[in-house]
Amino acid sequence: MDDIIERLRLIRTEGVGPLTYRRLIGRFGTVQRAIEALPELARAGGRAAAPALPGCRTIEAEIGALKKLGGKFVFVDMPGYPEFLAELPDAPPALAVLGDVSLLSARAVGIVGARNASANGMRMAEQLAAELAAEGLVVVSGLARGIDAAAHRGAMKAGRTVAVIAGGLDIPYPPDNEKLQALIAETGAVVAEAPLGTAPMSRHFPKRNRNIAGLVLGLVVIEAAPRSGSLLTARLANEAGRELFAVPGSPLDPRCRGSNDLLRQGANLTETAADVLANLPDHPSRQGLGRDPLFRHANSGFAEKPEQVFAPVPDAEVAEGRKTILPLIGADPVMVDEIARHCQLSTAAVSAVLLELELAGKVETLPGNRVARTASP
Repeated sequence: MDDIIERLRLIRTEGVGPLTYRRLIGRFGTVQRAIEALPELARAGGRAAAPALPGCRTIEAEIGALKKLGGKFVFVDMPGYPEFLAELPDAPPALAVLGDVSLLSARAVGIVGARNASANGMRMAEQLAAELAAEGLVVVSGLARGIDAAAHRGAMKAGRTVAVIAGGLDIPYPPDNEKLQALIAETGAVVAEAPLGTAPMSRHFPKRNRNIAGLVLGLVVIEAAPRSGSLLTARLANEAGRELFAVPGSPLDPRCRGSNDLLRQGANLTETAADVLANLPDHPSRQGLGRDPLFRHANSGFAEKPEQVFAPVPDAEVAEGRKTILPLIGADPVMVDEIARHCQLSTAAVSAVLLELELAGKVETLPGNRVARTASP
């Protein structure tokens, strides 16, 4: 229990994101040593005060509240964490789960799409989910209105479904899906990265989308507009080596332009569950499409070399990185390996400096191995 409390204290510390957590554990070996190093690392990044670290009583209260709801935590470096999600370099260090935790490690297909979906789109999502669930696959979606909700309902007709949400497990969102979320928790599983009491905000949804992409072997997109959250999920799935599928839609319907574009780029044309089953791998391929600017950054090499990231770094190289790295990061997300190329430093040095900058509150690590400067330095 003490180990779990210390893990959650570090995970809930201000400025500690998924990659930062991994960097800390990789560099210092244990949670306790990482916690002890936080003040010095933050000062090196330019912050006067140490990051806010929650106390043991705060974490005990969170654990107790989750247990009262009937949920439990799973941790990325402990048994029970979903294997495929753990392969992502920015996999969440902890997940809160209501329902059957084993479903997170089952063979799964994601179905995502428009919130303002057409009647035909929702019918397609419900039918396809039911057919896939009948074949023994778990259907994963994001519990949004429209396509997501239809996919969950269809899956429950014939099998199991997992809902991945953006806020805390105790705040159903959208409110009109409260009963649906409760039903999924009873018959399947509901998963959240955010702590209890977290209201869903726009900045939380990319993490939700990353978790959907990481849990599945393949992702089906139904009615997605350009620059939509569904296309972000598709890009993250592609970068994680998952198979992409898209249901064709009318070229006259703006809701279908993004999903039709996926087909143009090489996603599997999907009309029935047979189209999914014929192309679904047994394990993530890690190859991706990589044939269009949308997928230009697929399979970044930076995060694939943990032995380099956590290698000892000369002080002079870190000092140089402190001068050159922050100016390369703006409000728009940039790939970490792009930073490494521009500043001509080793990945270990870049990782060390980014760790300091994130703990200082100057940068934020985003899904897809990207970083961006925070609003307030």
